[in-house]
Amino acid sequence: MNAPKLMTSERKLFGTDGIRGVAGAFPLDPETTFAIGRALARRLTRTAAPRVVIGQDTRESSLSIADSVTAGLAAEGVQVESAGVITTPGIAHLARCRNFDAGIVISASHNPWTDNGIKVFGSDGYKLPDEIELEIEHEIFAGIAEGNISWAPKNGSSLPGDASLRLDYVEHLIAGIDPPGRPLKLVVDCANGAASKVAGETLAKWSKDLHIELIHCSPDGQNINDHCGALHPETVARAVFERKADLGITFDGDADRALFADANGKVVNGDAVLLLAARDMKAAGRLRNHLVVATIMSNMGLEAALKRSGICMLRAPVGDKYVLEEMQKNGANLGGEQSGHIIFLGDATTGDGLLTALHLLHMVGRSGKGLAELVDDLKVFPQVIKNVRVRHKAPLMDFPPVATAIREAERALDGNGRVVVRYSGTEALARVMIEAESESEMQRYADSIVAAIQEALGM
Repeated sequence: MNAPKLMTSERKLFGTDGIRGVAGAFPLDPETTFAIGRALARRLTRTAAPRVVIGQDTRESSLSIADSVTAGLAAEGVQVESAGVITTPGIAHLARCRNFDAGIVISASHNPWTDNGIKVFGSDGYKLPDEIELEIEHEIFAGIAEGNISWAPKNGSSLPGDASLRLDYVEHLIAGIDPPGRPLKLVVDCANGAASKVAGETLAKWSKDLHIELIHCSPDGQNINDHCGALHPETVARAVFERKADLGITFDGDADRALFADANGKVVNGDAVLLLAARDMKAAGRLRNHLVVATIMSNMGLEAALKRSGICMLRAPVGDKYVLEEMQKNGANLGGEQSGHIIFLGDATTGDGLLTALHLLHMVGRSGKGLAELVDDLKVFPQVIKNVRVRHKAPLMDFPPVATAIREAERALDGNGRVVVRYSGTEALARVMIEAESESEMQRYADSIVAAIQEALGM
């Protein structure tokens, strides 16, 4: 196996949300995932009798990757318990509340079924800091260099999922939030992912007033996120309108985020959820420091609407772990992303789509209003986001045509819009986001930057 060498302090394997890649290829081949398990174990064996909980989404590769990581952990004396198919925040909760030394999720979230990933949570339920991930990478590459990996992949998983672990998570979700208190007809898109196992169960246990129609809840290993789920919120929005439902909920593959649709069939994104939650928490005296943390991708309209409500908005880099860091630094208990990762820090340590859905349903039910009316004053600037597949992630401002296109857009908008150009933390993509009062200007500058990136780094 030709594995790259770790030569600098830069992380080579961990991105903004764990290790991710094509299933079966480095670093998600059997030998490397076994080495990853061993590397994690070597950090944990600093404590006596370490225990780890592991779970996975519904991709056909998830069982075999879970098996090889488990074998690596066991080779170093770590006891592993499996929750089977479960959401990412479900593992974070179990790691924290069931006294595990770590939690591991096998999932590539919103990526296609051919990809997969490994996410790691500490015993406190938080994603690992960047410096710890770097230390683990050193362990991984050291293990590969030893050349003594003798484990061979098996068929299926050696650990059956313990249903009681999943039920523990479900009970945690419904214990702290009152039901909506009035009948609501819902369409729930499970993305053929981890939510397929828990969304209907959670909602039905939580409230008898909900009429729940589940869609895309029949995973076959290859249909996760396939024209459904949070990557395609228009799907649930259309279903809500056609079925005359009150509200739609749509999850991504590992259900750490959720988007919504109102009764008119309009998509309601994470910015709108943040606005609704912030106002509700402030009115109840629960919004710490009258503060919300969003990201550089959140719309200027959200910032303006929060300001009108006497709420300050801070921006963090993209990635819910960075939102969390900014929240902790500034004493905030609400933060999130436009994409639907919402962190209610009093209830969870990471973004949780199901938890967000329960909070939103509670707020809608108690208000007596529809979702559309509750967020009607969120006036968003026109925004476009374009993705460019790249050969590698070189510094974009090192390419003069790219730098020129970005600076020209920034000068022209001059406070009446925003330009954000960044690399995806999980895919070989450059993302170009432009906000402007003029849609024609927005499209023109986005196209100019995209063309420059394609010329310099495009596939």
